[in-house]
Amino acid sequence: MRDVIIVGGGPAGLNAALILARCRRTVLLCDANRPRNAGSPRTWGVFTRDGTPPAELRALGRADLDRYDTVECRETEVLEARRDGDAFEVVLSDGSRERARRLLLATGLDQNLPEVDGFETYWGHGVHSCPYCDGYEARDKPLIAYGHGPGAKGLALELTVWSADVTLCTDGRETDFSDKDRARLDRHGIRVMEAPLSRLEGDGDRPSRLVLGDGTALPCHAIFLMPEACLPSELIRQLGCELTRKGTVPTEEYEKTNVPGLYVAGDASRRVQFAVVAAAEGAMAAFAINTELLRADTAS
Repeated sequence: MRDVIIVGGGPAGLNAALILARCRRTVLLCDANRPRNAGSPRTWGVFTRDGTPPAELRALGRADLDRYDTVECRETEVLEARRDGDAFEVVLSDGSRERARRLLLATGLDQNLPEVDGFETYWGHGVHSCPYCDGYEARDKPLIAYGHGPGAKGLALELTVWSADVTLCTDGRETDFSDKDRARLDRHGIRVMEAPLSRLEGDGDRPSRLVLGDGTALPCHAIFLMPEACLPSELIRQLGCELTRKGTVPTEEYEKTNVPGLYVAGDASRRVQFAVVAAAEGAMAAFAINTELLRADTAS
């Protein structure tokens, strides 16, 4: 019986493991090595590591754990997870089972990309989910906001921080924009294109133009996707976590979930999806887990 099992070896899981290691807790970190940002060339906005490639950042985090003998890291997928009395049991991809007093899910999310030809090709290299992460590298270039409904207007206006050349594409879907909304977008120089999209074209490294179904071609250096519902980890469903309409887990203070002893940190939680925030959430969860275990161990 270990103290903690952590599922996911991204910033949240690695930082949680580090804090728990320094509390002398026995930890098993399981990582399937399928990070959401694998296609991104750089990780931006991380203190002292701005622009570090995602794989390198993870390797540095693993190296930090090497000095702590209470932490074991395995490259393996967790297929099943369940509560086992006051503890948790997980089933790994090799069929083995492991148990721990507490469980932290830092599994991230599976990104749903719109079914537009070229979006998958340029994911991480011109198709992005976060302008705070990738807007600076696309500054002063033609940008596309992709989305529909009220949130699309907010994304398009947000992109004006990085460029004065912004077009909002709704891909043929309803926007429900009022005349006031359209006037506001127009005042800020944002064009609204409501035709369905056909394809995203480029040189294989970066996109250069977005072609609409009516034949219109728009210059495009980068596309930013409006946040939509993402697919949560199957483990989250197995354990009975509550979910928001966007598919994230509504955690309480210090990343607690509605399931006793279960914590969720990182992209699968409710906060902004920055690598540095995911790491901070992992640290907060680790603090709470250690405190909870300490209280249980010193109750009598």
